[in-house]
Amino acid sequence: MPPKDQAHGNGAVLVGRQTQIECLSAVVEGLADGRGVVLEVAGEPGIGKTALLGLLAERAGAAGARVARAHAARGATRPGQIITEVVDALEVPDSSIAREPDAGVRSVLGRWAARRGGVLVLDNVHLCDDQSARLIAQLVRTPPPGPFVLALAHRPRQTGPVLREALEHGAETGSVVCLTPSPLDLRAISTLLGHPGSPTDTLSPHAVSRHAYTEWRAAEAPLVDGTYAEQLHAASGGNPRMLRILLAARWDPDEWPLSAGPDRDGMLREAVSVVTELDSLSADAAHSVQVAAVLGDPFLPDDVAEVSGLGLERTLGAFTELVEADLIRPLPWGGGYAFRHPVLGHVALEHASPALRVTAHGRAMELLTARGASALQRARQAEHLVGAGSAQVRQALVDGAAEAMAKSPATAARWLRLALDQLPAGERISASRVVLVLDHCRALAAVGRLQEARSLVHELLRHQSDLSGDLLLSAYAVCAELERLLGRHQEADAVVRTALDLVPRPLPVPLPAPAAELITAYGRVQLFRGTYGEAREVVREAAEAAGTAGPAVPYLRALGALGDTQLGLLPEAVAEVTECARIVDALPDSAAVTMPDVLAMLGCAELFQERFHDAYRHLERGLQATTGATRRFIRINQLVALCHLDQLTGRLETLCHRAEEAHRLARMSGVDEAAGVALVLRATGLLWTRPRRDTDRLLELAGEGLSLALRKQGWRAAVAVGLRAQAQFLAGDPEGCLRTLVEEGGPQLHRLPRAWQPSLLALASVAALRCGDRDAAREWATTGEAVAEQLGLPLQQQHVRRARAELHAAEGEHRLAAGLFHEVAESFRRAGLPVEHAWTLVTGVPSVHAAHGIEQALEWLDRAGKAARSCGAQRILEEAARVRSLLPTSRTATGAAVATAQEASARAAVALLTEREREIAELAAGGKRTKEIAEQLFVSARTVEAHLGRVYRKLDIPSRAALSRALGGADHRPTV
Repeated sequence: MPPKDQAHGNGAVLVGRQTQIECLSAVVEGLADGRGVVLEVAGEPGIGKTALLGLLAERAGAAGARVARAHAARGATRPGQIITEVVDALEVPDSSIAREPDAGVRSVLGRWAARRGGVLVLDNVHLCDDQSARLIAQLVRTPPPGPFVLALAHRPRQTGPVLREALEHGAETGSVVCLTPSPLDLRAISTLLGHPGSPTDTLSPHAVSRHAYTEWRAAEAPLVDGTYAEQLHAASGGNPRMLRILLAARWDPDEWPLSAGPDRDGMLREAVSVVTELDSLSADAAHSVQVAAVLGDPFLPDDVAEVSGLGLERTLGAFTELVEADLIRPLPWGGGYAFRHPVLGHVALEHASPALRVTAHGRAMELLTARGASALQRARQAEHLVGAGSAQVRQALVDGAAEAMAKSPATAARWLRLALDQLPAGERISASRVVLVLDHCRALAAVGRLQEARSLVHELLRHQSDLSGDLLLSAYAVCAELERLLGRHQEADAVVRTALDLVPRPLPVPLPAPAAELITAYGRVQLFRGTYGEAREVVREAAEAAGTAGPAVPYLRALGALGDTQLGLLPEAVAEVTECARIVDALPDSAAVTMPDVLAMLGCAELFQERFHDAYRHLERGLQATTGATRRFIRINQLVALCHLDQLTGRLETLCHRAEEAHRLARMSGVDEAAGVALVLRATGLLWTRPRRDTDRLLELAGEGLSLALRKQGWRAAVAVGLRAQAQFLAGDPEGCLRTLVEEGGPQLHRLPRAWQPSLLALASVAALRCGDRDAAREWATTGEAVAEQLGLPLQQQHVRRARAELHAAEGEHRLAAGLFHEVAESFRRAGLPVEHAWTLVTGVPSVHAAHGIEQALEWLDRAGKAARSCGAQRILEEAARVRSLLPTSRTATGAAVATAQEASARAAVALLTEREREIAELAAGGKRTKEIAEQLFVSARTVEAHLGRVYRKLDIPSRAALSRALGGADHRPTV
């Protein structure tokens, strides 16, 4: 008898089933040695029992053993049917079976297995008739001697007491080996989603390749993002069959649990085993389960009886059958029931006939309306009744969309589209249609369908003469926000300025909601353009006009706080952030979940203000309200801000994961500048954690990120410039670092984020110092000190102080430098910045050695190593090892000895240079400028600089200043 379901790729390693696979291997090995066993595979429906039995049969057959397989089915036509069929298939005549069935079966199986070993695989034994169950129980208690394996799979909740008792007794005595496959964990599901072509017991390849997420995830992404995997894990419960069905339906996390996915046919194909179970039910049970699916979890017998028309007595009889089949289960309270798994309800609903569904949905709608059920429940019924054209149905959809908007905007968008389709057409556009179109656009924007939303709102603005003043302001606000999200900053600015001319000034008090929405959109447009100063006054006026309560207050306060922080107006911004945090922290989760953008703006402001704990708190709270499909654009901002925090606080592994997700979401959404920032952040994080040999590739990655970010000039591009410069410096390219800062940030870096200008000016100072230009280094440091003093941000001041310490060290003032390095390192340590703490210690070691001796220098290196190991900063560990190797053993050695050792190390590495790299290095060491070298060799200046960057890294030298010594020539001071 064929098995019920062939496992996908039994010959492959089953993901998440390593423990069970090892047990199966041991069973097959024992069989080869003449030992038999009773193997029980028990678990929930769809957990993978059949796949494990299939793998056992495959491996046993490959080892030369005989294999017989059978599976029980509901409604056997004669007693002992499954055993009789097995024995008949073996073709081993034995008259004793007729006289003594138990002994005869045992004898036949023993002789069948005697020569080569035999494996009898019985699936679904919980469906056996009573006589078959007794025969199997006897085999469990007294199996044939020798190389015989009895492997059976069953659902314990449905297995009869005779067989269950025999198995439990065998497990207690050790004669039965029991496998209970557990739900797949998150790691297993992530592995499956990341490798869609691999055969497993859980996923057929076509299911993975066609699920909804793959339609909008980046093609180059090696893995589905962690958030999607977590959501899919929660939705499936880790059950392999449910996972397959959801993926075949093209599951969308934003639609769940109201919908399993848009691919009805794909879902029913993958759910064939569930459909078979449904078809085996009695007429009353089949009708009841479909009506229960119409009502949705949880459901009451009384409601099912009323909607189905069966009456309560027949319905209760049907429920008894459904519980025995383990399709539904009673809830522990309230007398209600629910499907064993939500997926079963969706399968049952899609398997129902159209006539039943229309009738049942209509009756359910009447029942829920009379009961005063929630808008969400009524809308779920209404979407199946739109053909009736009822105003009641249309209003139910609108009300349901309003309730679903916060947590399920894709569902809201679908219901609003259905409601719009039911509105009567007219010559003039009605106010009710305008409201629905705008809400529809907001829902579409929340799930990333920007072009569709933009087309709708532009069509609406074509009829602006039909719009009231308030509706026109709302339409302009939605349009401006969509243009901004699409990266069309000039168009967004033009739209919002046109609308601002329609707003009366001074602003009315209290501020009307449409005006508040428009001014918020205006502020955000200018914020992302990097020109918030143009919107500051009107945003502040709007915040005052909005008062202390109302839905617009948190948005305007958070926007003002972030905008003032961006401008560097920190006294006002600090007070505003404090007040905004007070307002937001007092919100219940049900309210906070509706405004993740407020939490994102507040968290970003706190990041710039060095309030890292609060920034984490608000950003992660907001992150809970967004997913890869819901409010995707807000999530990108949240992830990028969290990446900055992770880099500062040394959570480098988390940084890389978040940056990868942010980059993927941004590329999918067409937000190049955000994708660029995420890419540079990831490259910077990897530069800290990866060994030096990966430097070239990571520097290329950072360059790709900057190119993406610079496609749109704005705030994000300015952030990316600073990150790329930091990556270049870290990679040993100070000239490239300085060039990036000056070319993209302006002569005084005024185009870069104001709150981070001191640290970037400090970076420019140290880069100039590495290039041998002390005068420029002093100028950069002095400017940085002035800006840091104006801002008053403690950690930004420490960056500038560290640059000043490096200047002191370069001028031979090692005692002064060592003191500054110590103070800066301690400040970073107290602030919880382990990377900066460790880097400062390593940088200061030569001065500490020169001023205080070898013992203190070694102590600093030990402390730096400990801090670096705590956050996985491999580059700092390598740099510490290099510095340690350069320290002379004598206490009287000075900074000159350090320099000598460094030059010797560089000379030993000259052999690593290619012919072209050595040629360029020698010309540079001879005093030629980059442009002169490029002209002489007929290459571009960028090619020369790229070669020089690789030369510096291979020779492990900081700049051109050390080139001549490393190559054995005269010392030449480079021109920068």
